[in-house]
Amino acid sequence: MSATPLQSADADPGSPSLAARVRGLGPKSFQARLTIALVLLIAVTLTLVSVLVVNRLDDYFTQQQRADLETRSENVIGFVLTLATQRICDTCSMVTLENKLNPGVVNAFTDEDTQQFVADALAQANVRVRFGTLDPTTDIPVFIPAEQGTFELPLRGVPREGQTQERTTVGPKILSAGDASHPYTVEVTLSNPYTFRAQALANLTGLLAAIALFALGLSVAIASILARRFTTPLRRLTETSRALAEGDLSQRVSTAEVGAGSVELAELATQFNTMADRVQESVEMIRRDRDRSRDFLADVSHELRTPIAALRTFNELLKGQAGTDPEDRGEFLESSGQQIDRLDWLATNLLELSKLDSGLVLLELRPDDLRAAVEDAVEQADGAAAKRRIALRLHLPDHPVRIRHDPQRIGQVVQNLVLNAIKFTGRSGSVDVSLESVEDGARIAVVDTGVGIDADELPHIFERFYRGSQANEARGSGSGLGLAIVRSIVDMHGGSIEVESQVGRGSRFTVILPADPRVAEGTTPVSQSAVVGSDSTDRTAGATAPETAL
Repeated sequence: MSATPLQSADADPGSPSLAARVRGLGPKSFQARLTIALVLLIAVTLTLVSVLVVNRLDDYFTQQQRADLETRSENVIGFVLTLATQRICDTCSMVTLENKLNPGVVNAFTDEDTQQFVADALAQANVRVRFGTLDPTTDIPVFIPAEQGTFELPLRGVPREGQTQERTTVGPKILSAGDASHPYTVEVTLSNPYTFRAQALANLTGLLAAIALFALGLSVAIASILARRFTTPLRRLTETSRALAEGDLSQRVSTAEVGAGSVELAELATQFNTMADRVQESVEMIRRDRDRSRDFLADVSHELRTPIAALRTFNELLKGQAGTDPEDRGEFLESSGQQIDRLDWLATNLLELSKLDSGLVLLELRPDDLRAAVEDAVEQADGAAAKRRIALRLHLPDHPVRIRHDPQRIGQVVQNLVLNAIKFTGRSGSVDVSLESVEDGARIAVVDTGVGIDADELPHIFERFYRGSQANEARGSGSGLGLAIVRSIVDMHGGSIEVESQVGRGSRFTVILPADPRVAEGTTPVSQSAVVGSDSTDRTAGATAPETAL
């Protein structure tokens, strides 16, 4: 069995770790963290640079100090030799053969004024002067001090302004003098001198510290500005996102303000605004669809209520005395059949329009002659025109009009437009249907001499269940789905439909169809020669119908 380590009784599994607690003490905002990071980076850089500069300056001043002290040692030696020569005769020896110092030299260097001049003026340091000889018997000459030949000259003077006393020693500096018969050697050592090195280094260090503090303060300001410059666009994005989440879809990020941060943030703002535009469009589309669906259900309920109420009435009447009268029973049954036909017709059109809007209808696109579809549709409307004594005229070009289309659906478009024109045209009126080739397609026009359409009603005539003013009997009848179906089929073909109308003078419906709906939908275009010469059939789904067909 493996042993499981026991947890401490004081340990709390849910308590945060030390690192988490330390992180919790720091700032929470990105701007503050970015500012602190930049300031710390600059502070570390300034510290490293300052330490390096001070170290290099210390080396430089140390070298300068040693050079200066060497010069002082040479000056002291020169003065010592001159003084010793002046105090004794030129032919006398400084150091005797017994390695004893000449009494004249002793008297000269025991004088306090001389010692003060050498230590305070020439050396500016404690000076030790020794006279003696070199031992010639060794490979490396060894200095042998003479008897009474060592003099300590203490530094008594006050340092000059800016000078400090250094705890250092320079020397001993040895110089051989005399002639071949009476050689001697002088040794000079300087210690604890007055120098300007420490003060100069302290001044430069203070100056560097002041500059570093100024640079650090400036870096704090610049870091705050830069951090604010970078975080302001993020804050704007956050505020706009919050507004969008709360339902205000009109809010956008100012690209000019965000672009001041960086190119990446400007691009992010542009993409964010594009996303917000699409979200707003989608929401508005959903709202419109919801409103249309609600209106559609209300209209369907209203349309179904009339025939159902009529059938219920006929049924009640047939249960009564009217059911025993053969003539009344036949009339009621005929009226019931008409209402049932209307229900069937209404259900068929609703199903057709629903299929068109949902994209369940596939267009059988064929490069056929458009004249055949138009002619068949007009022939099917001859009976309705003859019944109302309306002149129905068809104008077809002599040459074929070949475009890629669905003959059945285009025939349905023409038939609905013609029947609609016949319904709104009084007796002895006329309806003219024309077809002509245009650049990159064909144009179908249906012109009637009917009652016309008010200008206020034109934008709504393609809406479902819209029948216009109830003052006109023709407009009050029907289901109001014919033109909606026409619009959906035309949109599925990538075409367009236009309406021109004047009240009392008639209307003109113009349908423009492209040579190839696939080109209008943005798919691979087909050359005109292939459209004319091919007999193949393409099936194109109606899912590409624009929103206006809904």
